[in-house]
Amino acid sequence: MFIDVPNRFTVAPMTRTSADEHGVPTAIMGDYYERFAKGGFGLVITEGVYTDDRAAQGYVNQPGIINAAQADAWRNIVERIHASGSKAIMQLMHAGAQMQHSNFVDQPIAPSTVQPKGEPLSLYGDVPGWLEPKEASLSDLEHALNGFVASAKRAEEIGFDGVELHAANGYLLNEFLSTHFNQREDEFGGSLDKRIAFVERVVRAVRSAVSDNFAVGIRIGQITVTDNDYQWPEGEAAAVKLVRILADAGVDFIHTTDTSVARKPFADGSDKTLADIVAAETNVGLIINGGIDETNYADYAAKFPNALLALGKKALANPDFPERFKAGDTLVDLDFQMLLPKATLENEWKWRAEQGVE
Repeated sequence: MFIDVPNRFTVAPMTRTSADEHGVPTAIMGDYYERFAKGGFGLVITEGVYTDDRAAQGYVNQPGIINAAQADAWRNIVERIHASGSKAIMQLMHAGAQMQHSNFVDQPIAPSTVQPKGEPLSLYGDVPGWLEPKEASLSDLEHALNGFVASAKRAEEIGFDGVELHAANGYLLNEFLSTHFNQREDEFGGSLDKRIAFVERVVRAVRSAVSDNFAVGIRIGQITVTDNDYQWPEGEAAAVKLVRILADAGVDFIHTTDTSVARKPFADGSDKTLADIVAAETNVGLIINGGIDETNYADYAAKFPNALLALGKKALANPDFPERFKAGDTLVDLDFQMLLPKATLENEWKWRAEQGVE
């Protein structure tokens, strides 16, 4: 196992936009993360945390990890998670073209001047539409890379057990892998190898900047938050090449996001999942996320005996899912009213109080 966890129950990263206006984590965020640890989850992965003072931030009230005030607040949170017996990984995120708010810049950067499909997520802020991004210069990319590195080092210094680079869901690293977003004609665009190159460079830089016993992982997937249909045109071959390169670059784990058996995940018709490919093609750790609940948890656990299994919606609805699951107690589905009108913790706490739900 890439990390010494008490069990395989993992909390998936979920955007909650509940930091203060300066990106400093709040007391309610500590309560939120601590309750998962108290509820029996062996590993807690944070929401996406922005990594630099330019274009990394994506949402209003998104937490950062770029200064001492933010780091001190996160230190308190990770200490609370550890005190309840769980491990903690910080997800590091650069918004790329999917910037809905930034305290620092007025224009997002992306591989090319291509906007995301669909509409911005109203759960995370009200904006009239996507901005046209600036094509990232090599200097922009160097700044973004340095932000990932500095943030990983800061996360280690304040006590996290590892970091996860966010290369899924349409954010910057994922955009480089995408033929929709990435229309560059330089060393980072065009062929699959070139589309992977910047992601690989970031992985290698982060891995070399932190201690050997500090976990470095990456979350990957094809689709984005507003485009559920995107597929890598190379099909399964793209996934095979990507995970092999990531493993060679030094990741300790790969976190996959598309496990649904209801759809073919690759353009060539292969019925394999990313999790299947990571397990078959690498020896790195594996975290699986996507539709896992009490009805199929045991199946995934049996099929992937060395994987951690990450829950999102079910964890939100049942912060003590592991304890309830093991005891055979009733588990509830997520009521999306909990996340309305915005997916903030304040709204969730208000909903719980109104419903009489702890």
